[in-house]
Amino acid sequence: MKRPGQGELTYPERGVTQIFARGLSGQEHRRGTEPAARDSVPPAGYRWVHKSIIVGRGRPAYERLAEGILSWEIQRGAGLAVRGPGRAVPGVRVVSGFGIGDLRLAVPCQVVWAQETDADAGTQEQRGPDHGDMAGFGYGTLPGHPASGEEAFTARLGGDGTVWFDVLAFSKPAGLIFRLAAPVTTLSQRLITRRYLHAARRIAAGGPLSSTGE
Repeated sequence: MKRPGQGELTYPERGVTQIFARGLSGQEHRRGTEPAARDSVPPAGYRWVHKSIIVGRGRPAYERLAEGILSWEIQRGAGLAVRGPGRAVPGVRVVSGFGIGDLRLAVPCQVVWAQETDADAGTQEQRGPDHGDMAGFGYGTLPGHPASGEEAFTARLGGDGTVWFDVLAFSKPAGLIFRLAAPVTTLSQRLITRRYLHAARRIAAGGPLSSTGE
């Protein structure tokens, strides 16, 4: 019998969140618009989610956030127990635990893309939109995960020094049982997303993490 997290990714298109994230890093953010979503859509039947907030200003805040994302501190700050390698790099598998103690639900994923920040890459004009101030990773669902899809976390440094945190995801329930539980799953996703945003603010500010929501 296979344990959760074994097997292949459970959705057809991989790395779509990276296209979305690169689109965001190459343009000015406009409140209420998601221009990149029109150019990189999830597979048919999947629900798309994009949350974006300002978490600070300046390269130090950006680099703290980028490092926190790539070392799973966003997940830990949201109250998830993370088992896996110490850093998000393509191909690694990680199992997050959502819940309390023995009641935690295992959610296995595999990193499908990752981008490190590069403080020595020159000015924004020299880097261009495809090598902008953006760092983060995306991971996809493995068998045993209640959802099928991909989720990504990115840090962006705007030309004016504004630091953005983005959560990008597309998903659908992985099976009949989880489809029946979809309303509960949706509420849980909203709660965890709020905790991700809260953790990102703490990390960018250099403060202690808290697993409580806003």
